[in-house]
Amino acid sequence: MPLFPLFTDLQGREVLVVGGGEVATRKIHALLRAGARVLIYARELAPPLQALALAGHLQRLEGDAVESAWIERAWLVVAATDDHVLNREVAGMAEAAKRWINVVDDAELSSYQVPAVVDREPITIAISSAGAAPMLARQLRERLEAEIDPSIGELARLFARHRGRIRERLPLMRDRRDWFERILAGDIPVLLRAGNADAAEQAFKDALDEGGTSRVRGSVALVGCGDGDPGLLALRALRLLNQADLVLVGDGVAQAIVDMARRDAAMQPLPASDDLLAALSAHVQAGRRVVCLRPGSGFTDAAGRDLQAALHAHGHACETLPGAVWPRD
Repeated sequence: MPLFPLFTDLQGREVLVVGGGEVATRKIHALLRAGARVLIYARELAPPLQALALAGHLQRLEGDAVESAWIERAWLVVAATDDHVLNREVAGMAEAAKRWINVVDDAELSSYQVPAVVDREPITIAISSAGAAPMLARQLRERLEAEIDPSIGELARLFARHRGRIRERLPLMRDRRDWFERILAGDIPVLLRAGNADAAEQAFKDALDEGGTSRVRGSVALVGCGDGDPGLLALRALRLLNQADLVLVGDGVAQAIVDMARRDAAMQPLPASDDLLAALSAHVQAGRRVVCLRPGSGFTDAAGRDLQAALHAHGHACETLPGAVWPRD
């Protein structure tokens, strides 16, 4: 591990940025989002930075050259110019003042690297190649951006809001760990993905009241399989198939889609429409994670919407994923 991974609290702390172009603009926007107080030294400022300076969001430093006093007052330094001589000079001054510095696109002069970031506040995932292959780090970030649902941040905030009660209700670490695993495998993440935050909050409180005796709650996913090409199946649908306890397969669903389900998942035909709600309700009450498969767009028709509404009315976690149907030549 060539770099020590570290998340830094910059809230209210001064950071010096040397440079005023496009690269500096990207760095400054990220620093401001982290709550830093930005000091900037540049001969010219790009229009977005001029606007930030006029609005009082950053402080522009004036002078003929970078001054050591500016570096000594900063917690971090960023050199974002296309002047290699200036970047090296600033890096030397930061090293002498024992300040961490990032010289953009120059790992040799940098004492810290800025990683590629997946932001699901308060969850933050940082990826670094130690400066060796930044494009590879960005590609990994893009994969994770597609795979990690935005609702994971709300799930983390849910845990944070009830941290005190969790410790009070479950004082033993092993009990907390088992309880956390049941929560993550249950209906609360499904409710959050479906945008049903109030129901998720109530389910969380109920599970906390039940504590170590909480029962496992099931969930339903109504998945459209498109034209049967597994390569067109949504990433979310693939994850659901890998987590399913039971897969209900509708007529016309391609075997290639069915084969992507968890190997030990039970497989049954999708019940008729008149019997489907009762069957799904029974499976959810038994704690099963159920995935229903239909070809084409799936459950996006009126009957599918009515089914989802009825499941929600019964208090069951349910999400719908439409299938992608592409025109053929």
